[in-house]
Amino acid sequence: MAQPIIEVEQLTKRFGTLTAVDSVSFTVAEGELFAFLGPNGAGKTTTINVLCTLLRPAGGRASVNGFDVVTQRSDVRRSIGLVFQDSTLDEYLTAEQNLRFHAYAYRVPRQVCEQRIGELLELVELSDRRKSRVRTFSGGMKRRLEIARGLLHSPRVLFLDEPTLGLDPQTRRHIWEHILALRKQHGLTIFLTTHYMDEAEVAERVGIIDHGRIVALDTPDHLKDAMGGDVITIEARDNDAAAAELGQKFGVTPARENGALSFSVPHGDKVLPRIIRSLESPVDAVGLRRPTLEDVFLRLTGHAIREQEADPFDGARAFMARHGRGH
Repeated sequence: MAQPIIEVEQLTKRFGTLTAVDSVSFTVAEGELFAFLGPNGAGKTTTINVLCTLLRPAGGRASVNGFDVVTQRSDVRRSIGLVFQDSTLDEYLTAEQNLRFHAYAYRVPRQVCEQRIGELLELVELSDRRKSRVRTFSGGMKRRLEIARGLLHSPRVLFLDEPTLGLDPQTRRHIWEHILALRKQHGLTIFLTTHYMDEAEVAERVGIIDHGRIVALDTPDHLKDAMGGDVITIEARDNDAAAAELGQKFGVTPARENGALSFSVPHGDKVLPRIIRSLESPVDAVGLRRPTLEDVFLRLTGHAIREQEADPFDGARAFMARHGRGH
């Protein structure tokens, strides 16, 4: 693996009595596409805000591109691009005016600024709308413009915080085509946060985070292989009785998911008929499939991502991140 460009050791961040990030440690290699997968309130956005110098950690240390996020904030900020969950574009300016303002803020040399703006607008397919005001853009167009803006000053690392949140499936696919093309063209390191399983699947490594702690960190394939086989789901008339039977007769402890019991076994196609024959509890439905990252998350945390309610601190965190509070 390449040298780490992001290094995090025992990172902790608190908001009053809430520990949002709890002694998190990990590294991201240069050129890697790394994903943080977890529900709202898991600590994903808070971690990114610390790494981008928008929040001060309460403990531990972190560096980006070799620069400490507390003592070398200006160097970190020059090294990164950041796309927030919510749009931060000036909707009364045109696309190119938004990019020029960013170039000015990051002191992009004038002789390369216009060329860079043109190249990036072409890359995200917005050249024909460069003189249009952003308020006339769709959600997907705004997100593509924000990605272009994040790359304008040639960062080493691009942070994408839920980059397709609220977009329709077709637009999400379009955004991802651009992200992957940008990575290939620029050799970027990309740090992504998401609660979408299909987005995490694209990453080379996934850190599963829940309640501020990393509960697993590996490639998507290795995480799924660690499930121990195929996933069987059973919907019984009495799930409690069926779960007790499964534990007693087959030594498995099913998780609860959408009114069904879910567990993993090797060679599920051979085991499933024996299970059905031996269960005394009436069964209404059964399923057999290969494991997914959703199964991994459920096994490790005991709940599905969609079961988590929105975090009441998200708004406060977003405000502090936007205005640089917590320094």
